Amino acid sequence: MRRRHHFHIDHAGHSVSATVETGHRVDVELLVDGKETGHGTTRGDRPVALHVELPTEPVTPVTVRVTPGPGVPRCVLVAPGADPLVMSPRPY
Repeated sequence: MRRRHHFHIDHAGHSVSATVETGHRVDVELLVDGKETGHGTTRGDRPVALHVELPTEPVTPVTVRVTPGPGVPRCVLVAPGADPLVMSPRPY
């Protein structure tokens, strides 16, 4: 059975959101400031990393690491020069 999980964080003045749809195949959709900027898939509990850019001046590359399981998925934002930041789960 597929289930959707939502995560969010504000970083460098920008909104970063992730939707993780779990099941046999895991789909991840990543939005920056409400616009889809990344998409990835994986199987089972295998982690996936999505690389996107924040529209700062100059552009800031970030990575969102998604661990679908076991259990509840987890999303972490990794930005250069900063500690990894856990993205907060959000009800949808």
